Amino acid sequence: MFRITFIVCAACIGGLTLGAQQPAWQPAPGLETISIWPGAAPGAPPTMPPEADMTTAKDKLIAGKPVMRLGNVVKPTLTVYAPKGHNTGAAVVVFPGGGYRILAIDLEGTEVCDWLNRQGITCLLLKYRVPETGPYPKSFAALQDAQRAVGLAREHAAEWRIDPHRIGVLGFSAGGHLAAAVSTHYDHRLYEPVDAADQLSCRPDFAVVIYPGYLALADQNFAPNPEIHPTADTPPTFVLQAEDDPVHVENAVVYFMALKNAKVPAELHVYSEGGHGYGLRRTELPITGWPDLVDTWLRTIKVLPAPAP
Repeated sequence: MFRITFIVCAACIGGLTLGAQQPAWQPAPGLETISIWPGAAPGAPPTMPPEADMTTAKDKLIAGKPVMRLGNVVKPTLTVYAPKGHNTGAAVVVFPGGGYRILAIDLEGTEVCDWLNRQGITCLLLKYRVPETGPYPKSFAALQDAQRAVGLAREHAAEWRIDPHRIGVLGFSAGGHLAAAVSTHYDHRLYEPVDAADQLSCRPDFAVVIYPGYLALADQNFAPNPEIHPTADTPPTFVLQAEDDPVHVENAVVYFMALKNAKVPAELHVYSEGGHGYGLRRTELPITGWPDLVDTWLRTIKVLPAPAP
């Protein structure tokens, strides 16, 4: 009887241990992470399931590796990835994609930060609110987080050893839309100011938009999204997409033409093959070499120094 009781109790204890709530994703040890909002985010729901990795066995692999699909994010954060070697002073706020339902936090987040660090660029990874937080104006949440993140980057510029005049944004898919949204919605905050960070500009100094969605309206013959309206003050922008992208290459082409018509310095790259959601993972397809194009572009617009002769 004693032995049976012991086994049952041990199973109960083990169940309690296994059932303890663990974060679905945490930055690597030693990295600084700050909350975007000092209290609850604007309009935050009173209850929400805990953050979770929504990846299933049915989700496809990218370059032979799985993708972490982080969901139920209600407490947005900004994680600082500083270059370990040479620091150019440039910084990029990174917006992972995921259809405003999840965040591809490794494929389009941490792996991007590793690449930016190798270029001497500080990466600021934004874990913005999902699910169903965009595209603006369906919800203000993700764009509020993006505006606040750029302001925080400028407020912490000296501490994080970055140039407040060389802070850009880089986004993929829905994150690409978010990069375009903050590039065209920076003249006023979509929330009541919280602190000194909100007194600083949230206009990016440059933007990189990779296989974006929501920039051309498929149900309106791919008309430009009227909520994303570039002006002459929209920052220089790099745009890339594949012609066979199921999200539709018109998103990139239409947005580029809107930038061109507004006389914004812009660069467009369209490849015949590539599909969607490849991040920085190299495959046999030429489009996956796009980081080299961005590196050249950043030197062209003088965000990074010209290569030594």
